[in-house]
Amino acid sequence: MKRMMPMHYELYVDSLFFLNFIMNLYLLMLVDKTAYGMAARGRLLAGAAVGAACFLLPFLMTAPAAVKFLLGAAAGTVGMLCVTFPVRSLRMFLKLLERLALYSFGLGGGMLFLLRCLPGLRNYLTGVMGILGMGGLFYLLFGRFRCVRDMEHSLCRAVLSREGKRVETTALVDSGNSLTEPISGKPVSIVERTLFDSLWEKRPECFRAIPYHSVGKKRGIMPGFLLPGLQLEIEGMTYVFNDVYIAVSEEEISVDASAESVNMIINPGLFAKSVVGGRKRRQNERHNDSESDDTGQDSV
Repeated sequence: MKRMMPMHYELYVDSLFFLNFIMNLYLLMLVDKTAYGMAARGRLLAGAAVGAACFLLPFLMTAPAAVKFLLGAAAGTVGMLCVTFPVRSLRMFLKLLERLALYSFGLGGGMLFLLRCLPGLRNYLTGVMGILGMGGLFYLLFGRFRCVRDMEHSLCRAVLSREGKRVETTALVDSGNSLTEPISGKPVSIVERTLFDSLWEKRPECFRAIPYHSVGKKRGIMPGFLLPGLQLEIEGMTYVFNDVYIAVSEEEISVDASAESVNMIINPGLFAKSVVGGRKRRQNERHNDSESDDTGQDSV
């Protein structure tokens, strides 16, 4: 009877880390697209690195293979999401986890499908560069199609805060609201007078003039003010903004009594990113804005 010789495998840690780092980065960037770009570039890189490092943990542990795999996968998944995204609740974490799993299965299934369709290129596609190339291809494809409904025209929970006061209301993210503050060019959201009065005890004498024009109506000016804090909850995801411009409407926003009361219209531009000074920053990021006494004196 022939004696079976034990088999040995050589693993290159640097190649494994690099491969997992890039694939994790693909997945995190896809999840970030569905989260409307809440993760900074540095956090995306850090999250991908944590996931790649946790993938190597099973090779350093002495435990049954199944246990090592589960521990490594769990640590990597939790670490990736918590490092990359500002997770504020269990519901938000589960929503991010759902999207990560969806893209993971989609990316893996797409790569297997490509291997079966191109058997002659199997040797090349199963190499490090081949895997990264397939991952990049499906990243570009999936990036063009979001697996969640568009946030526009969706209701959300909004919490407005100013000087220790907090007001909660239902808001509507509406692409029809394209108002901007004339000086800074920042997006402006609209609130009803009753909502404004609950945060400001008396109307300030100075304000920013926000020009508007609606279909079938004349042009006009709405008074604009700087809201120190705004928190939005959309589809289980929480977004926090600082120093957001709001315009006060004298008319009711929700005129349908049978519908859910809406007291605020969110400008989708809040979620957009723009390049300022050579780096990406959100439209609501503070830039020479303040709620001082001279706010609006040059605009009115």
